[in-house]
Amino acid sequence: MSSLFLGDEGPQPPKVLTAPLEIYANLRPLLDNNTPLTLRFHERNQRYQSFLVEMNRETGWIALDELIPNDGERLLLQGEPIHIEGFYEGARLSWTSDQQVHTGEIDGARCYWIPTPTTLTYHQRRNAYRAQLKEIAVAAQLGGSTVRKALEGRLLDISATGCKLSVKGDQQAILQTGQVYEMIAKLPIGAIQTEVELRHVTIDEKSGTSICGLRFHRLSGLTQRQIEKLVYQLQRDARRDNSASPFG
Repeated sequence: MSSLFLGDEGPQPPKVLTAPLEIYANLRPLLDNNTPLTLRFHERNQRYQSFLVEMNRETGWIALDELIPNDGERLLLQGEPIHIEGFYEGARLSWTSDQQVHTGEIDGARCYWIPTPTTLTYHQRRNAYRAQLKEIAVAAQLGGSTVRKALEGRLLDISATGCKLSVKGDQQAILQTGQVYEMIAKLPIGAIQTEVELRHVTIDEKSGTSICGLRFHRLSGLTQRQIEKLVYQLQRDARRDNSASPFG
């Protein structure tokens, strides 16, 4: 079956961005969408979570939220080299910082100012457009034979090949990557019920939710057409809304 959204099976080669305009344009979605960032210090196994909370192009600095767990603050202030990565619409954005960190406050909350990266690695891992659902409340359930009680949540985004689901609490002990589950979602153009494969699950400590990356499994023709119709509609709306933006 032909589709506008197929052809995303293989990862695309990574790109190293060096132009400041490109770097800021690609960091902006991480800020606007409150995307969790994973931080790793050089030669240390512990991973930390933070968020991008501000960008200042005039000074050339960006601000990170407090680190979770909070013992990462000591390493950050010691100036240990740190690797930072985040994911947005199927793309992995990563960079390394080994510069001095300055503490500050934004709206009364502690933050850490680091230099804007001079190089940013952009790795598009799929071609299918991933439509954001922040403005649309899409309730969903995740269940199946391995789940005692269906988990209630909401879809955060959707593409022709998968979606991102947020459910309350830490569900890492219940959900297993690679496992196939049943998902029911009340999309704006009609409810769907389909199998999904759990690709990854991460914990957003700030909101107390589990973020599940799901890949559609054995979609029926009707369900696939419903999803593609919605994704195309949202993609068209997003392009129209961004047409006036210098970063669009």
